[in-house]
Amino acid sequence: MRLFWFFLLCSVAITGQEVDFEGYIKDVDTKEPIPFVNISFLNTLVGTSTDEAGHFLLTIPEPVLQKQVHISSIGYKDTIVAANTIFLKKGFYIKAEAMALEEVVLAEDFGDSKVLNPVSSYSITSGFDASSTPWILALYFPNIGAAKKYLEKVTIFFRDKNEFTRDRAKFRLRFFGVDPITKEPTVDLTRKSLVLEAVKGKEFTAIDVTAMKLKMPKEGVYVGLEWLFIPYNWYKKDEKDNITNKPRIEDRFAPTFGGVYTTNSNYKVYVYGMGAWRPFDVKARGNSQHFIPAVSLKIGQKL
Repeated sequence: MRLFWFFLLCSVAITGQEVDFEGYIKDVDTKEPIPFVNISFLNTLVGTSTDEAGHFLLTIPEPVLQKQVHISSIGYKDTIVAANTIFLKKGFYIKAEAMALEEVVLAEDFGDSKVLNPVSSYSITSGFDASSTPWILALYFPNIGAAKKYLEKVTIFFRDKNEFTRDRAKFRLRFFGVDPITKEPTVDLTRKSLVLEAVKGKEFTAIDVTAMKLKMPKEGVYVGLEWLFIPYNWYKKDEKDNITNKPRIEDRFAPTFGGVYTTNSNYKVYVYGMGAWRPFDVKARGNSQHFIPAVSLKIGQKL
């Protein structure tokens, strides 16, 4: 089985005396802690997330405190700040983002529905894993045809990992707009934080989103799967170093999202980490099939 996992290629190893990087991320206006905020040290392989109480704790080499930290959470402005500032203050305040939600409309009845990128469990040949620092994996769904469409249901498929012994893992589902020129993901289409669970032994998780009343944007939509680097999702994986071929133990974070190959070039994949979106394009050997997340999107039309 081929497994794709994400890390920053330009990162460098950092060693030195270790310190506990700990504190809370809070809303600058309400002063309330914010759960599931992703925290990444730029140009390193270091990152974490806040837990349900907005608290984070990560043991890091002391030189990492000289790095910049990227803070990201749904409904808040992406923020870059000196790691040492967070370390000394035992936390940081971030500001809610003013969102233009013109694509969110009141939907009435739904007519005919159809499923984009239908997936069956037997077609899942591999998956997407996360290591070292938080990522978002986003699959693009085009808006084809002139009729108005609304998002109804999202189904996400997984692969079980023997090394992960907990019976479930948490992740966040996100919806992004599309830049009309670059076709990259842009802003969140909703403020709602959808934290879902992947259950061990269960092939997929499905969520009905009709109550969110989301209209399919003209340029299409990205469905994002966000790893949460919290203790609840953590496990260790025995690996071999690609250079020395010596065994090593690596931190990993569940879940492992399923992946499928498709010949439909309309489905594009981007990954978000370290404050930037990057295209992810992997093809099967000897043919034009693209490897994409095993995610289906059900859409409906207003009567």
